Amino acid sequence: MRIKVHHETLFHFETPQKAVLQALRLTPRAFEAQHVAAWRIDVDMDCHLAASEDAFGNITHAFTAEGAVEHFKVLVEGEIETIDMAGVVRGAREPFPVELYLRPTDLTHAGESVGAFARKAIGDTTDPLARLHKLMHACHEAIAFDAAGAELSAVQALAAAKGDAASLAHLFIASARWSGAPARCISGYLLREEPVGTESLHVWAEAHVEGLGWVAFDPVHAVGPTDRHIRVACALDHLGARPVRSSHSGAGAGKSDVRVVKAQAQRQWQS
Repeated sequence: MRIKVHHETLFHFETPQKAVLQALRLTPRAFEAQHVAAWRIDVDMDCHLAASEDAFGNITHAFTAEGAVEHFKVLVEGEIETIDMAGVVRGAREPFPVELYLRPTDLTHAGESVGAFARKAIGDTTDPLARLHKLMHACHEAIAFDAAGAELSAVQALAAAKGDAASLAHLFIASARWSGAPARCISGYLLREEPVGTESLHVWAEAHVEGLGWVAFDPVHAVGPTDRHIRVACALDHLGARPVRSSHSGAGAGKSDVRVVKAQAQRQWQS
Protein backbone atom coordinates (compact mmCIF):
# COMPACT_ATOMS: atom_id res chain seq x y z
CA MET A 1 0.00 0.00 0.00
CA ARG A 2 1.20 3.53 -0.73
CA ILE A 3 0.38 5.95 2.10
CA LYS A 4 0.69 9.74 1.95
CA VAL A 5 1.25 11.59 5.24
CA HIS A 6 0.61 15.28 5.92
CA HIS A 7 1.37 16.37 9.49
CA GLU A 8 1.58 19.96 10.65
CA THR A 9 1.91 21.26 14.20
CA LEU A 10 1.69 24.88 15.32
CA PHE A 11 3.64 25.83 18.46
CA HIS A 12 2.78 29.06 20.23
CA PHE A 13 3.76 30.75 23.49
CA GLU A 14 2.01 33.03 25.96
CA THR A 15 4.96 35.41 25.82
CA PRO A 16 7.81 35.58 23.27
CA GLN A 17 10.65 33.19 24.09
CA LYS A 18 14.36 34.01 24.03
CA ALA A 19 15.19 30.60 22.55
CA VAL A 20 13.47 27.36 21.53
CA LEU A 21 15.16 23.98 21.16
CA GLN A 22 13.38 21.03 19.56
CA ALA A 23 14.32 17.43 18.86
CA LEU A 24 12.17 15.71 16.23
CA ARG A 25 11.72 11.98 15.69
CA LEU A 26 9.50 12.31 12.66
CA THR A 27 11.45 10.56 9.89
CA PRO A 28 10.84 6.84 9.28
CA ARG A 29 13.53 4.38 8.29
CA ALA A 30 13.12 1.76 5.60
CA PHE A 31 12.98 -1.93 6.49
CA GLU A 32 11.38 -4.99 4.90
CA ALA A 33 7.82 -3.85 5.62
CA GLN A 34 8.17 -0.24 4.45
CA HIS A 35 9.99 1.76 1.80
CA VAL A 36 10.32 5.53 2.12
CA ALA A 37 9.42 6.94 -1.30
CA ALA A 38 9.63 10.61 -0.25
CA TRP A 39 9.88 12.50 3.03
CA ARG A 40 10.59 16.06 4.16
CA ILE A 41 10.45 18.21 7.29
CA ASP A 42 10.08 22.00 7.16
CA VAL A 43 10.13 24.61 9.93
CA ASP A 44 8.80 28.08 9.12
CA MET A 45 11.65 29.86 10.92
CA ASP A 46 15.18 30.85 10.06
CA CYS A 47 16.97 27.87 11.56
CA HIS A 48 19.11 24.90 10.59
CA LEU A 49 17.67 21.38 10.88
CA ALA A 50 20.58 19.20 11.97
CA ALA A 51 20.04 15.53 11.15
CA SER A 52 21.55 12.77 13.26
CA GLU A 53 20.84 9.31 14.67
CA ASP A 54 20.01 8.65 18.31
CA ALA A 55 21.18 5.69 20.38
CA PHE A 56 18.24 3.53 19.24
CA GLY A 57 18.93 4.13 15.55
CA ASN A 58 16.09 6.63 15.06
CA ILE A 59 16.60 9.46 12.57
CA THR A 60 16.40 12.71 14.51
CA HIS A 61 16.41 16.38 13.57
CA ALA A 62 17.21 19.18 15.98
CA PHE A 63 17.06 22.94 15.69
CA THR A 64 17.47 26.02 17.86
CA ALA A 65 15.69 29.31 17.22
CA GLU A 66 16.59 32.48 19.11
CA GLY A 67 15.08 35.93 19.48
CA ALA A 68 11.46 36.68 20.45
CA VAL A 69 9.90 33.43 19.28
CA GLU A 70 6.10 33.69 19.51
CA HIS A 71 5.00 30.85 17.28
CA PHE A 72 6.23 28.53 14.55
CA LYS A 73 5.05 25.56 12.51
CA VAL A 74 6.63 22.17 11.85
CA LEU A 75 5.45 20.50 8.65
CA VAL A 76 6.02 16.84 7.77
CA GLU A 77 5.05 15.41 4.39
CA GLY A 78 5.93 12.09 2.84
CA GLU A 79 4.96 8.92 1.06
CA ILE A 80 5.59 5.38 2.25
CA GLU A 81 5.11 2.06 0.50
CA THR A 82 4.14 -0.58 3.06
CA ILE A 83 3.80 -4.37 3.04
CA ASP A 84 1.77 -6.43 5.50
CA MET A 85 4.29 -8.69 7.26
CA ALA A 86 1.83 -9.88 9.93
CA GLY A 87 3.62 -7.71 12.46
CA VAL A 88 7.05 -9.31 11.99
CA VAL A 89 9.81 -6.69 11.87
CA ARG A 90 12.84 -7.57 9.74
CA GLY A 91 15.69 -5.42 8.47
CA ALA A 92 15.24 -2.64 11.03
CA ARG A 93 18.22 -0.77 12.46
CA GLU A 94 19.31 -2.61 15.63
CA PRO A 95 22.16 -0.88 17.52
CA PHE A 96 21.54 -2.79 20.78
CA PRO A 97 21.28 -6.43 21.81
CA VAL A 98 17.73 -7.53 22.52
CA GLU A 99 18.48 -7.93 26.24
CA LEU A 100 18.58 -4.14 26.61
CA TYR A 101 14.82 -4.08 26.07
CA LEU A 102 14.26 -5.97 29.31
CA ARG A 103 15.32 -2.82 31.17
CA PRO A 104 12.43 -1.17 33.06
CA THR A 105 11.81 2.58 33.03
CA ASP A 106 9.61 4.78 35.19
CA LEU A 107 6.87 4.46 32.57
CA THR A 108 7.21 0.68 32.11
CA HIS A 109 7.97 -0.51 35.64
CA ALA A 110 5.76 -3.52 36.34
CA GLY A 111 5.35 -3.50 40.11
CA GLU A 112 3.06 -5.92 41.91
CA SER A 113 -0.12 -4.83 40.15
CA VAL A 114 1.19 -5.27 36.61
CA GLY A 115 2.87 -8.54 37.56
CA ALA A 116 -0.42 -9.91 38.85
CA PHE A 117 -2.19 -8.64 35.71
CA ALA A 118 0.34 -10.34 33.42
CA ARG A 119 0.28 -13.59 35.39
CA LYS A 120 -3.49 -13.80 35.11
CA ALA A 121 -3.47 -12.93 31.40
CA ILE A 122 -0.86 -15.55 30.50
CA GLY A 123 -2.26 -18.32 32.66
CA ASP A 124 -0.66 -21.67 31.86
CA THR A 125 0.26 -20.74 28.26
CA THR A 126 3.85 -21.71 27.46
CA ASP A 127 4.24 -20.76 23.78
CA PRO A 128 6.11 -17.40 23.72
CA LEU A 129 4.14 -15.87 20.83
CA ALA A 130 0.80 -17.01 22.23
CA ARG A 131 1.70 -15.50 25.61
CA LEU A 132 2.32 -12.11 23.98
CA HIS A 133 -0.96 -12.25 22.07
CA LYS A 134 -2.76 -12.98 25.34
CA LEU A 135 -1.07 -9.98 26.95
CA MET A 136 -2.06 -7.76 24.03
CA HIS A 137 -5.72 -8.79 24.27
CA ALA A 138 -5.67 -8.41 28.06
CA CYS A 139 -4.34 -4.85 27.75
CA HIS A 140 -6.99 -4.07 25.15
CA GLU A 141 -9.76 -5.33 27.44
CA ALA A 142 -8.43 -3.78 30.66
CA ILE A 143 -7.74 -0.26 29.39
CA ALA A 144 -10.38 1.90 27.72
CA PHE A 145 -8.70 3.81 24.91
CA ASP A 146 -9.00 7.58 25.22
CA ALA A 147 -7.34 9.40 22.30
CA ALA A 148 -7.35 12.68 24.24
CA GLY A 149 -6.37 11.11 27.55
CA ALA A 150 -3.19 11.57 29.52
CA GLU A 151 -0.06 9.57 28.83
CA LEU A 152 0.29 7.20 31.81
CA SER A 153 2.79 4.70 33.10
CA ALA A 154 1.90 1.01 33.05
CA VAL A 155 0.94 1.05 36.74
CA GLN A 156 -1.10 4.25 36.38
CA ALA A 157 -2.92 3.00 33.28
CA LEU A 158 -3.89 -0.24 34.98
CA ALA A 159 -5.17 1.64 38.02
CA ALA A 160 -7.12 4.17 35.92
CA ALA A 161 -8.44 1.52 33.50
CA LYS A 162 -8.13 4.07 30.69
CA GLY A 163 -5.46 5.94 28.79
CA ASP A 164 -4.07 6.98 25.43
CA ALA A 165 -2.22 4.74 22.97
CA ALA A 166 1.11 5.27 24.76
CA SER A 167 -0.49 4.18 28.05
CA LEU A 168 -1.66 0.90 26.53
CA ALA A 169 1.77 0.37 24.97
CA HIS A 170 3.43 0.96 28.35
CA LEU A 171 1.21 -1.65 30.00
CA PHE A 172 1.93 -4.19 27.26
CA ILE A 173 5.69 -3.51 27.42
CA ALA A 174 5.82 -3.81 31.21
CA SER A 175 3.80 -7.03 31.08
CA ALA A 176 5.94 -8.52 28.33
CA ARG A 177 9.16 -7.71 30.18
CA TRP A 178 7.71 -9.18 33.37
CA SER A 179 7.10 -12.41 31.43
CA GLY A 180 10.72 -12.43 30.20
CA ALA A 181 10.18 -11.06 26.69
CA PRO A 182 12.23 -8.00 25.63
CA ALA A 183 9.82 -5.25 24.53
CA ARG A 184 9.96 -1.67 23.23
CA CYS A 185 7.74 1.28 22.35
CA ILE A 186 7.05 2.33 18.75
CA SER A 187 5.76 5.70 17.56
CA GLY A 188 4.46 6.30 14.07
CA TYR A 189 1.39 6.87 11.94
CA LEU A 190 -1.71 4.79 11.33
CA LEU A 191 -4.00 4.88 8.32
CA ARG A 192 -7.29 4.40 10.16
CA GLU A 193 -10.42 2.70 8.89
CA GLU A 194 -12.46 5.23 10.84
CA PRO A 195 -10.66 8.56 11.41
CA VAL A 196 -10.43 9.86 14.98
CA GLY A 197 -10.70 13.55 14.12
CA THR A 198 -7.61 14.23 12.05
CA GLU A 199 -5.44 12.11 14.33
CA SER A 200 -3.18 9.59 12.60
CA LEU A 201 -0.30 9.69 15.06
CA HIS A 202 -0.17 6.36 16.89
CA VAL A 203 1.83 4.36 19.43
CA TRP A 204 2.21 0.59 19.69
CA ALA A 205 4.82 -1.94 20.86
CA GLU A 206 7.19 -4.66 19.71
CA ALA A 207 8.33 -7.74 21.61
CA HIS A 208 11.12 -10.16 20.79
CA VAL A 209 10.29 -13.82 20.20
CA GLU A 210 13.17 -16.29 20.16
CA GLY A 211 13.55 -17.81 16.70
CA LEU A 212 11.19 -15.30 15.07
CA GLY A 213 12.63 -11.91 15.97
CA TRP A 214 10.79 -8.68 16.72
CA VAL A 215 7.01 -8.82 16.40
CA ALA A 216 4.70 -5.80 16.62
CA PHE A 217 1.55 -5.63 18.76
CA ASP A 218 -1.10 -2.89 18.74
CA PRO A 219 -3.02 -3.17 22.04
CA VAL A 220 -5.32 -0.27 21.15
CA HIS A 221 -6.87 -2.33 18.37
CA ALA A 222 -5.78 -5.81 19.59
CA VAL A 223 -4.12 -6.61 16.27
CA GLY A 224 -0.68 -7.14 14.85
CA PRO A 225 0.27 -4.00 12.90
CA THR A 226 -0.41 -4.26 9.17
CA ASP A 227 0.44 -2.25 6.07
CA ARG A 228 -1.66 0.57 7.57
CA HIS A 229 1.02 1.24 10.20
CA ILE A 230 4.07 3.42 9.46
CA ARG A 231 6.90 2.71 11.90
CA VAL A 232 8.92 5.85 12.75
CA ALA A 233 10.82 5.58 16.05
CA CYS A 234 11.52 3.07 18.82
CA ALA A 235 12.77 3.32 22.42
CA LEU A 236 12.36 1.78 25.86
CA ASP A 237 9.16 3.80 26.37
CA HIS A 238 7.24 6.62 24.70
CA LEU A 239 9.36 9.30 26.34
CA GLY A 240 12.28 8.14 24.18
CA ALA A 241 10.17 7.57 21.05
CA ARG A 242 8.05 10.71 21.30
CA PRO A 243 7.82 12.52 17.91
CA VAL A 244 8.61 15.96 19.36
CA ARG A 245 10.52 16.96 22.49
CA SER A 246 11.15 20.63 23.14
CA SER A 247 12.41 23.16 25.65
CA HIS A 248 12.28 26.94 25.68
CA SER A 249 13.89 29.83 27.51
CA GLY A 250 11.57 32.57 28.70
CA ALA A 251 8.49 33.27 30.81
CA GLY A 252 5.10 31.79 30.03
CA ALA A 253 3.93 28.37 29.00
CA GLY A 254 4.19 26.83 25.56
CA LYS A 255 1.44 25.01 23.72
CA SER A 256 1.30 22.83 20.63
CA ASP A 257 -1.70 22.57 18.34
CA VAL A 258 -1.78 19.65 15.92
CA ARG A 259 -3.64 21.30 13.05
CA VAL A 260 -3.62 18.43 10.56
CA VAL A 261 -2.39 14.87 10.81
CA LYS A 262 -3.66 12.57 8.12
CA ALA A 263 -2.59 9.37 6.47
CA GLN A 264 -4.25 8.70 3.14
CA ALA A 265 -3.96 5.58 0.96
CA GLN A 266 -2.90 6.35 -2.61
CA ARG A 267 -3.13 2.89 -4.10
CA GLN A 268 -3.36 -0.76 -3.11
CA TRP A 269 -0.81 -3.24 -4.41
CA GLN A 270 -2.30 -5.99 -6.50
CA SER A 271 -1.20 -9.56 -5.90
